[in-house]
This record gives sequence, structure tokens and C-alpha cells, in this order.
Amino acid sequence: TMGRNLLHSSRVLSRLGAEPRLVTSLAGGATDVSFEESGEFGTTEYVMTFKRGGETISPWHDVPLEAGEGLYNMLTEIPKMTLKKMEVATKVEGNPVMQDEKKGKARLYHGPIFWNYGCLPQTWEDPNIAGGPEVDGSAGDNDPLDVVEIGAASLSMGSITPVKPLGVLSMIDDGELDWKLIAISASDEHADKINDIDDIEQYYPGTVSGIREWFRWYKTPDGKPINGFGHGEKALGKEQAIEVIKETNAHYLALMEGKAEAGKLWLGK
Repeated sequence: TMGRNLLHSSRVLSRLGAEPRLVTSLAGGATDVSFEESGEFGTTEYVMTFKRGGETISPWHDVPLEAGEGLYNMLTEIPKMTLKKMEVATKVEGNPVMQDEKKGKARLYHGPIFWNYGCLPQTWEDPNIAGGPEVDGSAGDNDPLDVVEIGAASLSMGSITPVKPLGVLSMIDDGELDWKLIAISASDEHADKINDIDDIEQYYPGTVSGIREWFRWYKTPDGKPINGFGHGEKALGKEQAIEVIKETNAHYLALMEGKAEAGKLWLGK
């Protein structure tokens, strides 16, 4: 399954300096995508811009959602065991990956995230649509669908990886519904044996409860309350995870067709 792995060229090790630096070519569902980096990593000046054939593309709009064979393309924003909170800038032209900031300062996690973290392209959690009682009527958080990838390998920031959906947690953050899709890279050594949420424990013990507790507590060092979860805090299974993917893709398509309020989101128009 090495063929599913995406990084095909060497990555520049140094992130320092302000000159644009090449890249990495990505395969999988996003053939011929590369990126350029500018600004100093870890500062609010850092920008990762995505390219295809020399043209700037959006990793949110121009990368396909589906990777074939029941897999989906995940864009990694934050590699496992790292602290810097990087994210697709949904309100910036081209939707580059940038350093999340608060009051002009780079935002960091207070402790490393133990899994690869990113999002699915062509998905959107609509803030105008309230959920049911199982999520306390919370509406979407206005972002693409988040993904927590549980495999053994660290995925590079900006890489696009075919993943298998396994389950989903309905996190509620400050009254907003913020689904966390739990998935595994198709190239992970255990991927063929892990097919649903209940299969994870045998191969990666403690993972599901670990993800739930990490996201429950991670904002508390900033004086914020713990996050809650809908559905009785249960991690829903693969079938429901796929339903969430389809629902957030439908919300995205409605957004792009002008049927949902875009606000300040950059849609490439």
C-alpha cells in the first residue's frame, strides 16, 4: 500500500527565512499538487500555498473529497506530537494553511496532540443549521470537517492522505457543533483490520477515549471550560461517520451554489 502514500519528493527541512520554498508533490486523490512556504514557521507570517501546474489552488475547494475505494482525502494541518495550531484559512484567498492566531499572536496547543489532525476538503459545518436534541441543538462551527487520524506514522503538514473513516465524536465547543471524524490512513499497517470504531481498541488501545479526553480538556489552560459531547459522549461508528461526511459535503455544495450564507468565507469566486 505504499502506492497510497503521498509524499513523492524531498521536503525542505529548514522552515526559516521569508523566501517561498518549494515543496512536496502529493499523490493519492490529489495528484500533481505541491506547495510553497513563505514566512517563518511558528509565526503569524507563515503561509503554505498550494499549487497545481504552477497555478495556486485551494486545498479546500480544489482537492477531491473522495479518494476511491471508500476512502476520503485528508489534508493534514497539524502532524502528531506537535504544538503549533495550523489550519486552512477559510477566509483568505486561496485558502492557504496558516498559523492560527489570537489577538495577533500565534496560537499553540499547551501540550502536543497525539494524533495527526486535519480536515476533509469540500466539506463544511453550516452555522445556520441547528442540530437535533442529541447535540443540544448546536449548529455547525463554519469550518471544514475535522479529522483525527490515528495511524502510527506522522503525516507531514500539507500532505493529502487517503483515509478510512472509522467513527465520529460530536464535540460541542462554546455552543457550536464541531464534529471530530476518527479515521486511519489507508497505508497504516493495521488499516485492513480496523474497519469500525470498535476495532480500534485491539490495535491502538486507549485511542478513542484518549481523543475524547484530549479535546475535552485542551482549552482549559486558557481559562476556558471543558468541551462537551453530544450523543451521550458516545463515539459513533463508521456508518454514522459516513453520514456526517455526506451531510457536511451537502452543506458545502449548498454553500458553493449560493444556497447558504457564506459570510467572509473565500469560495474562489
